[in-house]
Amino acid sequence: MEIKKILVPIDFSEYSLKALNYAIEFAQSFNAELFLIYVIEPMVYPADFSMGQIAIPEITDDFNSKAESDMDNLIKEKIGEKVKAQRIIKTGRPFLEIIQTASEIDADLIIIATHGLTGMEHLLFGSTAEKVVRKAPCPVLTLREPTKGFHFNNES
Repeated sequence: MEIKKILVPIDFSEYSLKALNYAIEFAQSFNAELFLIYVIEPMVYPADFSMGQIAIPEITDDFNSKAESDMDNLIKEKIGEKVKAQRIIKTGRPFLEIIQTASEIDADLIIIATHGLTGMEHLLFGSTAEKVVRKAPCPVLTLREPTKGFHFNNES
C-alpha cells in the first residue's frame, strides 16, 4: 500500500487540530505529503423576495485572506519541516469541496475529525465527515475524541 498524498480538512476546531497531529505522524510514517484544506462557506443574504439571494464578495475576500494567513501560520507552527505540506482554500459546501479536492489532487487518503452531531441537528444536516465518508474517491480515516490508543508526540 502506498500513501503519498493525504488530505486533511481543517476548520480550526480542537477536533481538526488533533486530527492534524495524527495526520502529521501518519504522513511521517509513510513519507507522504499533507494537503490541508479549509473551506469557506459562502455568505448569502436575502436581498428581498423580488431579487432573491445575493452574495457579498468583499466579505468573502476578507475571509479568504484571513484563511490564507491562518493556514500558513498553522503549517509553520504545527508542521514546520516534519513533512511536506500545502494549503488549499476553497469556497463552497465543505463536504463537496473536500470530495472534489481529493479527486483533483488524487489523494490516497483523507484524515478527518468528527465531533458527532446528535439529535435533531444530525437528522437535519448529517455531518461533513459522514458525507465525505459516503462519497469520497479514496479511503477516509475518521477520528473522534478521544482517540483510543493514539498518543501524539507533537500534540500541544
